Amino acid sequence: MELVSQRPSSISLSAYTRLLRQNHNFRRLWMAQIVSEIGDWFYTLAIYSLLLEFTGRASSVALALVLQVLPQTFIGPAAGVVNDRVSRRRVMITADVARFVIVLAMLLVRSRSLVWLVYPLLLLETIMAAFFEPGRSSVIPNITAKDDVILANTLSSATWSVNLLIGASVGGVVAALLGRDAVFLLNALSFLGSAWLIRGMRFDEPHAKLFPPLRAGDLLDYSPIVEGVRYVRRRPRLLSTMFAKAGELMIGPSWVLFTVMGHGDFALRWHGIDSQRGAMLGMSLLLGARGVGAIIGPLFSARWAGRSDQRLRLGILFGYLTIATGYAALGGARGVWVACLCVMLAHCGGSTVWVFSTTLLQLNTDDRFRGRVFAADLGFSMLTIAVGAYLCGIFLDWGVSARMVATASGLLMLIPAGLWLWAMRWQKSSALVGSADTGD
Repeated sequence: MELVSQRPSSISLSAYTRLLRQNHNFRRLWMAQIVSEIGDWFYTLAIYSLLLEFTGRASSVALALVLQVLPQTFIGPAAGVVNDRVSRRRVMITADVARFVIVLAMLLVRSRSLVWLVYPLLLLETIMAAFFEPGRSSVIPNITAKDDVILANTLSSATWSVNLLIGASVGGVVAALLGRDAVFLLNALSFLGSAWLIRGMRFDEPHAKLFPPLRAGDLLDYSPIVEGVRYVRRRPRLLSTMFAKAGELMIGPSWVLFTVMGHGDFALRWHGIDSQRGAMLGMSLLLGARGVGAIIGPLFSARWAGRSDQRLRLGILFGYLTIATGYAALGGARGVWVACLCVMLAHCGGSTVWVFSTTLLQLNTDDRFRGRVFAADLGFSMLTIAVGAYLCGIFLDWGVSARMVATASGLLMLIPAGLWLWAMRWQKSSALVGSADTGD
């Protein structure tokens, strides 16, 4: 197993450069992320724009988002078991190749009468993502030194954000100039590139050596899931962290809101550009602002938190409060650039919550349980995203303004902030009681 740089290092630009230069495995995983995620953002813009154009209903975009996230909640237990039983590298490669075929099939959607085909294809793609993502999160502690885990997570988050910025900004232009078919083809090829890069990784996977080869019937055996539940229940701090991403209640509504507000409130009308292209560019700006905010957040907050468990947890609380402020202000934004600033602020906090919770889970979970823990972490998050997106679409179709929904999404973020503060205080008091009981 390649664990480069066992010495502690400061969280700085030179540390990120060292990690990429010296760690062959992480470098390939990082490059695979760049290739596939930029294609994904191109693809997302094209899918949502297609649905809104063909159906004229915000709920169609919400349904698409539900199909992109909710199945991960239900397939998560099986995905976690698979990632804890077989090579996670092979799981990721298989998922990428399958997604190449699925996305390529989107080229068949060429008319309003075939728009229904989008939904089963999105469902299949989501199932593959449900196997891929826990594997990717789980291998990071296997390919990096312990002191580099937060570096790897912060860099991955910043890369996700840059990919969003590039994909959202350039994707709207590519779709407008070359058409949706070109976007679908580029995204399909990106998954082949990702699979090729991951295939070149070489590292030990000790969890895969503990069990006999996986059989189909093992997926119906719930004892590994029960074992994973017991493992987490015995660790309250781990349990609360597993729900941290699920607390980002604005993620689901944001996708619908950015699509609708881009087409309505913040459509660009420059130099005689037609309404459809102006709407796509408006949506691109909002998504790009989200990417900028998500870049800035963890890059600065990680330097403040360092490797302190307490600061990582406190950073999650600050992240929730920042999200609440940004989305509450978005509802009152009167211009596209002010709206972009509100989105940037909110997603500075959102990406901090994501990176810090991922790091805490990686550092506090045994390798043989990591697949199940991250599958559950992702599943809970996808559940709240799906529910939030669906409800947002319903409210918008009922005539509630997008601005009001945005403000309400911000105010709702005070709920997870309060719950997280309560969990921190409860864990602190429990630790003090435990210390007193042992005579420390």
